[in-house]
Amino acid sequence: MNSNLIDPLSATFAALADPTRRAILKRLAAGEATVNELAEPFPVSVQAVSKHLGVLERAGLITRGRSAQLRPSRLRAEPLKDVVDWLRSYQRFWEAGFDLLEEHLRTPENEGGDG
Repeated sequence: MNSNLIDPLSATFAALADPTRRAILKRLAAGEATVNELAEPFPVSVQAVSKHLGVLERAGLITRGRSAQLRPSRLRAEPLKDVVDWLRSYQRFWEAGFDLLEEHLRTPENEGGDG
């Protein structure tokens, strides 16, 4: 599938689906890093991490510098804000569910502990 046809939110979710990519983003939240620095904690090759960086870059979650061979990566948080905004649109549904659960737990037949 052509990645240009994927909407930005889908690209972000696809990039976030992989735990290695989420760990890379977590590391980049602390500051920019080179591919070698990012690869250090993982039991995979630098090339594999570089492929993960490509996915994150295509999703708009990172930018990579152009300084010679280092090409440090930096986090771009804007797509994550779009994810949060999308999730917030469903907040009333889970809050309503919690309100119903709380109401259920406060009913007399559920308070005695003799279940």
